[in-house]
Amino acid sequence: MTAAMLEIRQVSKTYGTGAAQVTALDRVSLSARPGELVAVMGPSGSGKSTLLTIAGSLEEPSSGQVVVDGTDLTRLSVNDQARLRRRLIGYVFQEFNLLAGFTAIENVTVPLELDGVSAKSARAAGMKALTELGIAERAGHFPDELSGGERQRVAIARAVVGNRKLLLCDEPTGALDSVNAEAVMLLLVAICRRGVAGVMVTHDAQLASCADRIAFLQDGHIVDQTGSPPGPGRLLAPGSQ
Repeated sequence: MTAAMLEIRQVSKTYGTGAAQVTALDRVSLSARPGELVAVMGPSGSGKSTLLTIAGSLEEPSSGQVVVDGTDLTRLSVNDQARLRRRLIGYVFQEFNLLAGFTAIENVTVPLELDGVSAKSARAAGMKALTELGIAERAGHFPDELSGGERQRVAIARAVVGNRKLLLCDEPTGALDSVNAEAVMLLLVAICRRGVAGVMVTHDAQLASCADRIAFLQDGHIVDQTGSPPGPGRLLAPGSQ
């Protein structure tokens, strides 16, 4: 069996101290293998976004391990974490997070240039990513000249450019209409089928059903993992933790 690209091992995260302490995650374990898309669902405040930021080394766990491509992130310095993040991990956000003053191709190539790739090589890789996502003809346009679906495609191209191996998506279709949401979801599935490991936070059970596996978070715990969405009320069922 292929080794996991991402392994979250017994991770907990607490904020504050004493009476003000809040537990966002409590001994959560989750993995994603190359070629696999894992959806994470759960009520608001269940810890979904915290799980994603910890998986991508944007936030430190209070305890537990996060292993990406065989490297324990909790043992790396901040600079080494940033280097690994730029090389291996791509992010897709609900609000796109594109730089307004940069064209589509410039937005896509920023991560590569920050990692020391020459402008010429970065542009070639960026155009390849935009072409694969069917938006190469919009490379010279600024974000405010693109539709929502086009902006999200640019954001996905930025996340996967340079052959990143782990794709983390936080409500990637939340700002899109149903037609564009479905199209973006199919793109994410296709990207994972090429060998990328993907973890996607979503509230949409229909879109989550496209994933290979769904993990359900509630009150900082994974209460279930399955290949299909839960029935009505499943997440809030008494005694489900």
